[in-house]
Amino acid sequence: MAFSWIDLAVVLAYIVAITAFGARFRKGQRTLRDYFLGGNRLPWWAITLSIVCAETSILTIISTPGISYRSNLGFLQLVFGYLVARVVVSFLFIPRYFAGELFTAYELIERRFGHRLRLFTAGLFLLTRALAEGVRVFAISVVIAIILKTGVVPSLVIIFVLTLLYTLEGGLTAVIWTDVIQLTIYVTGTVVALFVALHAIPGGWGEVVRMAHAAGGKFTVFDFHFNWTQPYLFWTGLVGGMFLNTASHGTDQLIVQQLLAARSRRQSQGALLASGVVVLLQFTLFLVVGVVLYAFYQHFPPTVAFQRPDQIYPTFVITRLPVGLCGLLTAAILAAGMANLSAALNSLASSSVMDFYKPFARPRADDRHYLRVSRLVTLVWGVVIITIALAAQYLQRSALELALTVASVPYGSMLGIFLLGVLTRRANSRGALVGALCALATLGYVMHSTSIAWTWYVAIGTTVTFSMGLIVSLAAPVHSAVGES
Repeated sequence: MAFSWIDLAVVLAYIVAITAFGARFRKGQRTLRDYFLGGNRLPWWAITLSIVCAETSILTIISTPGISYRSNLGFLQLVFGYLVARVVVSFLFIPRYFAGELFTAYELIERRFGHRLRLFTAGLFLLTRALAEGVRVFAISVVIAIILKTGVVPSLVIIFVLTLLYTLEGGLTAVIWTDVIQLTIYVTGTVVALFVALHAIPGGWGEVVRMAHAAGGKFTVFDFHFNWTQPYLFWTGLVGGMFLNTASHGTDQLIVQQLLAARSRRQSQGALLASGVVVLLQFTLFLVVGVVLYAFYQHFPPTVAFQRPDQIYPTFVITRLPVGLCGLLTAAILAAGMANLSAALNSLASSSVMDFYKPFARPRADDRHYLRVSRLVTLVWGVVIITIALAAQYLQRSALELALTVASVPYGSMLGIFLLGVLTRRANSRGALVGALCALATLGYVMHSTSIAWTWYVAIGTTVTFSMGLIVSLAAPVHSAVGES
């Protein structure tokens, strides 16, 4: 079944409508707090759903089913680590963020270690987020290529420009409320696709279960073997997932900015903890979709073998769903990509302006000036991300695992620095910086000279940063550990 003009009309109508909806929030953007933190007026449940959008995005939809299609539900072991991490962030980091009037996570580092460490951690965030987001935007091109069967550049630019438009206009308020709509759409659409696939399989769910067991236990979740080289084992997932998610939700401005937008510390903690439940349900849904599609394609083999795991779910949507519904689910997939992209653009702009431009270029300008600069910086980051996305299409790896790997390398250094700041008063800026650089060097060696799974990268980086940072600090306690410059 081809992608019809009706389906295309549904997709175009959706992206135009969501852009117009997001842009309408421009009138409420009068100050930096309005633009970057939604004026601290956003309800906790909306922040919960937005955190899930920012965390999972389009990669969850097109890559996660591919993982279970080729293996089993073992990826959930990583998600259980995510749940533990949310408890750590809620009670270790969030109280410190709400102890001051902060706009970015890296202002907390300046208060503890001085401006050099703030610039270092903010710089790591900007680099990591731009690279990871470029890979995520590339995932949109996978969908577009399957739909239009043409070059991805024109269509990718259109989607990107529309997302950029409402992000520029509405700030974080637009990001949060469009995320709420887009999560609802893509989760609902995926549930519909799941039932369509089940209905088409002779024997329905019973046949899926039979074929899953015959394939070696595709519904298996837990594997308690220990192997440094396998990413989806219990201890690897629990420990690795905890470190990865503690870093992403405790030190990455993409998530921290949304936590700071809550009305109070308690609402921020509630939003983060509730997002863990939603994330678990969402990953379970997409992994089950992958198992169902495995059974489906055993009965109805694809005309062309899948070259990438990211192609499996989009191909089903385009080739097997009825006219109109195909367009709706395609819009749902693009919704996830637009949601994550808008959050990334806003967080990149907030860190660029608040951590670099305002303190060093124009510290005494008014909010109107900073708002103009923020929109300009958002545009610049848009160009950077789309350039990375176009380059990422030549890589031959699962987009989800690639994005997580890119983020995992510097996350260890960032989390180690934050833990040095909140767990001990004896660490100083020199020690923290040396520890972070040692961690980056260590992970460079691990990636190129060992077979250790990427899920261990953050744990390794954090351990090296914290231990070396503390050792160097104790060996050279020359500077004050508080407010160093």
